[in-house]
Amino acid sequence: MELFLSGKYRTLVVRIYGELDHHVADNVRENVDRELGRTGAINVAFDFSGVTFMDSSGIGVIMGRYKVAKALGGKVIIYGASESVRRIITMSGIDDIVVLTDSLENGFKEAALNV
Repeated sequence: MELFLSGKYRTLVVRIYGELDHHVADNVRENVDRELGRTGAINVAFDFSGVTFMDSSGIGVIMGRYKVAKALGGKVIIYGASESVRRIITMSGIDDIVVLTDSLENGFKEAALNV
């Protein structure tokens, strides 16, 4: 996992590699929450281009970060997800509350983050 701040848009960008399952979900959750508090970011953008598998624990990570971002007045963007991961996101209904797109730039535009 890699975290970096896009200060211009007050967005914490989270790049995840490999599987997003119960083995790594707690680590992702703790690191993202810590960095949101430390950096003052209000938006979270998940780069899923390196995610090869996701289960319900991954859905839980997204839902929890959505609740945090919403409380801060921000949004959640998911971009670069493979077709199989997109299918899980869509089946869970999360695509109704987050921005699901192909790139970070398009995510910023769709989330209307003053691009």
